[in-house]
Amino acid sequence: MAWFANVSVPWWVAGGWAIDLFLDRQTRVHRDLDIGVFRRDIDAVLASTPGYEVFEAKDGKLSYLCGRTPRSEVNSLWCRVPGAQTWQFEIMLDEFRDRSWVYRKDPSIRRDPASMIRTHGTGIPYLAPEVQLLYKARAMRARDEQDFDAVVPELSATARRWLRQSLLHTLPSHPWIDRLDGSGKTRSGEPRRGQRDDGARHDGQAHGG
Repeated sequence: MAWFANVSVPWWVAGGWAIDLFLDRQTRVHRDLDIGVFRRDIDAVLASTPGYEVFEAKDGKLSYLCGRTPRSEVNSLWCRVPGAQTWQFEIMLDEFRDRSWVYRKDPSIRRDPASMIRTHGTGIPYLAPEVQLLYKARAMRARDEQDFDAVVPELSATARRWLRQSLLHTLPSHPWIDRLDGSGKTRSGEPRRGQRDDGARHDGQAHGG
């Protein structure tokens, strides 16, 4: 995380590594590192992380950013050391409105940043697991199913309820909904272990104004 040591605006680890930070263990191999920031802060983030080539990712194509602000329709930036063959990290651009994180796919779903961003014991900020699973629900790749199965037994009742309500609102036929109904079983049929306290303030609402 030395890359973001000088970033003074909010940022957080996202993707599969956010899941592992919540669980405090590595559950699978990760192919990349995702970092989340608010779109409004991207100029400050890029100014604080010099020395990287930054590319907009849109519709399967990469476009060199060359010091300008990302286009409004771009939600992902790929970053690497100049000339390197591998990418160091991907920056995910999240929306912020009326002092709340706003889910891009449905602006009625919002969260107070204080409950959306969690902090690991090492001081690393990461995306709350229920929010990360909401993002992952649209893709339903094998690794997303693996992350869901690893996280759900550890979610608090509040976090599980928030995710279920959000899925009902955005993806009402999603198969995860029935597995979040509080029945006490994961997909494999194993009973849930003791649930973690979510350790953050929640508004208790999946959708807000």
